[in-house]
Amino acid sequence: MNLKLKDTMRKSGANQNEKRKKNYQKKISWKEQAELMLIMFPTFALIFIFCYIPLYGILIAFQDYIPGSSIISFDGSTKWVGLQHFVDFLTSKTFPRLIRNTLVLNGLHLVFGFITPIIFALILNEIKNHSYKKIVQTASYLPYFISNVIVAGMVLSFVDTNGIINVVRKMMGFSTKVYNMDPKAFPIIYTITTVWKNFGWDSILYLSAMSSIDMNLYEAARMDGANRAKQMWYITLPSIKPTIMLLLIFAIGGMLGTNTDLILLLYNPATYETADVIGTYVYRDSLLGGRFSFGTAVGLFTSVLNFTLIFIANKVSAKVADYSLW
Repeated sequence: MNLKLKDTMRKSGANQNEKRKKNYQKKISWKEQAELMLIMFPTFALIFIFCYIPLYGILIAFQDYIPGSSIISFDGSTKWVGLQHFVDFLTSKTFPRLIRNTLVLNGLHLVFGFITPIIFALILNEIKNHSYKKIVQTASYLPYFISNVIVAGMVLSFVDTNGIINVVRKMMGFSTKVYNMDPKAFPIIYTITTVWKNFGWDSILYLSAMSSIDMNLYEAARMDGANRAKQMWYITLPSIKPTIMLLLIFAIGGMLGTNTDLILLLYNPATYETADVIGTYVYRDSLLGGRFSFGTAVGLFTSVLNFTLIFIANKVSAKVADYSLW
């Protein structure tokens, strides 16, 4: 009996010690979580104040809003128009042109602007001279920090009648062309400009992903006789595949969100045929024209389409490549 009693007491004491240990671990865990929550609270507060609270302004899209009036009123002064602004946009004569130009410009940027940083990162990763590598990296990053105003001014001066491009054409015996007035030239000019400005900065994520690849994989490949091209194809690219897929999902999700600022600086009425996109149309018709309700409706329309695209791209990526955002 004494042995059984002692065994029972020992087990009871062990259980109590285990409970105390678990409670102590929970207290530590809650303390750590509370500290992290306090650190993140200012960020959450800023997001809530500047991103979520202003969402009530979406109601303007369903009203005939007059600047200075209340968005929500209970005295009947608010004029609700329902989906009229959406219908006006979808049935307007400019809608086909806007959608076509937006998709073409974003499609060109998706193809060249997405592939170029990957190729650049792969080549840069193979450079063994660290000093030269840093110089090239710095040179490729710098255009990203140049203002769109300055970039647009440079580009317009290059494609002007007396610009460097036409100077070279004259030297080669060709006639000059006014590229900044040519609608067919605008997609090429815009694509080259955006790729040049962003490819160095966009390559940072790929280079970061490459830096985490196990070097033993390359050593084993070299021992098996794989050259540098095969190492890139069979080791580097598969290793950064998750990063590529995630960025591709985001790129597809932004298909309707062109670089409006740069287009506004580059285009002119002569190039509206290929340069006028949803963002520039909203700027002219809504902000300059004072049709704030219409502009809000168009913005909400493009946001819903962008979300639909990113949702579809995420589903396709999850099934095909086994990588997704959620």
